[in-house]
Amino acid sequence: SGLSTGGGKAQTKQSWVPYERAEEYPNISTTAGTIEMRDGIQLAYSLAVPADADGNPIEGALPTILTQTGYNISIPAIPATNEYLVKRGYAHVSVDVRGTGSSGGNWDAFGRDEQADYGEVISWVAEQSFCDGNIGSWGASFMAITQLFTAAHQHPAHKAIFAIVPMGDAYRDITYTGGQTNIGFIPLWMGLVTGLTVVPTANTFDDPQAGFEYLINDAVNAGTGFQGPIIVDAATGAGPTQYDGEFWRIRSPIEYTDRIHIPSFIVGGLNDIFQRGEPLLYEALKNNATSKLLIGPWKHVGGSRGDGLPVDDVPPLNPLAIQWFDQYLRGMDSKADEMPNVTQYLYGAERYVTSADWPHPQAKAERWYLREGGGLTQEEPASAEAGTNVLQLPVNGLCSSSTDQWTAGILALAGLPLPCLTDNTLNESLTEVTFTTEPMAQDYYINGPIQADIWVAPTMALDVGISVKVTLVGPDGSSKEITNGLLSARHRAVDVERSRFMNGQMIQPWHPFTEEAVSPAPGIGEPILLNVEVFPTSMVVPTGSSLRLAIAASDFPHGLPPLTDLADQVLGVYELLTDAEHPSSVVVPVVPLSALQ
Repeated sequence: SGLSTGGGKAQTKQSWVPYERAEEYPNISTTAGTIEMRDGIQLAYSLAVPADADGNPIEGALPTILTQTGYNISIPAIPATNEYLVKRGYAHVSVDVRGTGSSGGNWDAFGRDEQADYGEVISWVAEQSFCDGNIGSWGASFMAITQLFTAAHQHPAHKAIFAIVPMGDAYRDITYTGGQTNIGFIPLWMGLVTGLTVVPTANTFDDPQAGFEYLINDAVNAGTGFQGPIIVDAATGAGPTQYDGEFWRIRSPIEYTDRIHIPSFIVGGLNDIFQRGEPLLYEALKNNATSKLLIGPWKHVGGSRGDGLPVDDVPPLNPLAIQWFDQYLRGMDSKADEMPNVTQYLYGAERYVTSADWPHPQAKAERWYLREGGGLTQEEPASAEAGTNVLQLPVNGLCSSSTDQWTAGILALAGLPLPCLTDNTLNESLTEVTFTTEPMAQDYYINGPIQADIWVAPTMALDVGISVKVTLVGPDGSSKEITNGLLSARHRAVDVERSRFMNGQMIQPWHPFTEEAVSPAPGIGEPILLNVEVFPTSMVVPTGSSLRLAIAASDFPHGLPPLTDLADQVLGVYELLTDAEHPSSVVVPVVPLSALQ
C-alpha cells in the first residue's frame, strides 16, 4: 500500500554515548576448510578465533560472527574477517559464496541456490564446537546483502545484523535506475567479482589440480553462465532482465524484510550506490525488531569503511559493531538499544544530526515551480511562460559527482584533479538546463525522498529520457550535486498505491518498470508528465545559498537506455514545459529548523 509520512510532533533529542571495550586477546588464530552443500558443492571458509600471546587459539565456545562474500576470503584488500571483533572475544567465520573465491559451483549473484546456501552455512556454523549458539553477521556491500538474505532464513542462532552499505531493491537502486542501464556499476561489479575469483590463491597451490579446475570453471561461467548474458541483455534490451520481475525481486533484500526479526544496524551513504535502498531497509525493519540507521557523506568505498569517523560524537564503525554484538550476542548491557534511531550527515551544514525516525517525523512536503528564465519559486507559473528545449545527448554528465558515485567512489580515491567531479557548473553550462531559487533568507532543511514532476513534449525524438540533479549553489556560484534521479518516458507509469505521500502530496513515486506497464511513446508535440524519483538525501541550504535543479536528457554512465530505447532518444530534442497548464515542479521534504537545535 502507499506510504503516508510526515507531520509528526517534535522529538526528544537522541545522543550518542561512547562505548569501547579493550582487546581481550593479543592475537588471532586462523584455520581453513570447506563446507559441503546439499548438492555436493564445497564452499571454502576461513575461521578466525582469539589467540594468546604465543598464538595458541583460545579453547571453548564463543559468540560467532558470520560473513559470506563474493570477493574472495583470501584477498586481504576487501577483508571478510574483522580482527577487531575477534580480539574482543568473538569467533569469525568467513565464507566464499558458490562460484566465487575458492568455492565450487557457478555464481548467480544472490539467486535461489546461493540463498539456499546461506541457510545451510549458518546451520553448519551453529553446530560447530567453536560457536556458543549466538551468531551475528557483519560486513560491507556484498557481505551486507548476504546478511539480509541469511536473516530471512530465521535461524534461531542468528541474533543480530550489522550491514554496511547494503542494497535494498536490485532493480531500482542500482541496475536499472529509471529504466536505464547503469553501465557504470554493472560491468565494474561483475568484473570485480569475476576478477577476484580467478586470482590464484593459497588454496589453488595447495591442490593445483582442483585449483586449476576451479579457475577454468569460473572463467567459463563468467562468459556463458551469469555475467555475460546479463551484460548483453542490459546493453541491448533484448532480454527479459531489462524489466523488473521475478529475476530482480528474488535478488532484492527489501522483498524479504517481513521475514527478518532480529536487531539490524544499517549503515548507508548519501552518495552510495545503494543510496535509495538503505533508508528504505531501515524503514521496513524498524517495526520488526530494534533497528538503527547511520548515513554518512559517503560514496560506496568510503561508506564501507566509515571514513571520517569519529566526528560529531558519532563513533567509528568497529566500536559501533562491538557495542551492537555485545548486547545482542553476549547479553551485555552495552546500551545498543539506546543508540539514536537515525543519524544522518547534513550537506550544507556539514555535520551529523540525529532524529527519531526516517523519514524525519517533522518533514512536510513543499513544492517549488520551474519558471521561464531559470527561476525556481513557490509561486505557480503564469499561462504564457515559455518552455526550454533540451538536447538528448546520451553522454551528459560523463565527468560529474554522479559519475564518481556510480563507480563506487573510485575516481575521487584515485586523486584525479578534475573540478567537474565536485562542481557541476561545467555540465550545467554545456548540456543542462537549470532552475535556481533566490538565495535563501534563512537556512532551509531538507530530509527525505524528493520527486520532480516534469512536463515535456518531444519535438524530434520518439522517446524522452530525463535526468534531474539537485544541487546546492554557494554564494560563489559553485554548484555541488547533492542527489539525482533518472527516468525514461516509456517507463513513466506510476503505481499510486505503492508511492509515498507526505501531507497529501506524492513525494516518492513507485514505477512498476514491467513490460506490461510500458507506456506508448508520446506523439510529437504531445505534453506528458514525468514523475521522476530523486533519491533521498539530507541537506541544509544555508542562508545566502540557493537550491537548484539541473535537468538534462541523460546522466552517463549512471544511466544509458538499452539499444532498443536509445535509438528512439539519441540526438532528439524535447521541450521542457513551465507554463500554468504544464507546471513543472519539484516536491521536497522540509523539516523545521527547530529540529536542528
